[in-house]
Amino acid sequence: MNSNTDNNDNTIKLFKGVSFLEGVSYILLMFVGMPMKYMAGNDVVVKSVGMPHGILFLAYIIMALIVIYKLKFNGKTSFAILIASLIPFGTFYINKKYFS
Repeated sequence: MNSNTDNNDNTIKLFKGVSFLEGVSYILLMFVGMPMKYMAGNDVVVKSVGMPHGILFLAYIIMALIVIYKLKFNGKTSFAILIASLIPFGTFYINKKYFS
C-alpha cells in the first residue's frame, strides 16, 4: 500500500466519523430537541446540541469536499454526498452506500 492510499484511507475514516457524529447531532436536534422546545417549552437540548451540530455540519461539508476531490466522484455522487447532511439519516445512508 502506498502513502497516497494510506492518506485516502485516513481521510475516509475521518469523514465517516464526522458524518456519523453530524448525523447523530441532527437526529437529536430534529427528533428530541425540537419537540421538547416547541411542545414542552424546554430548549435545553437545542441549546446544548445546537452549536456542536453547527460545527459538525461545517466539518462534514469541508470533509465531503475533500473526499469528493480525492476520490474524484462524479457530479451526481458529489451532490448526493453534500445534500445528505440536510436530510435526517442521510449521512448514515452515504456512509453505507459509498464508504462501507
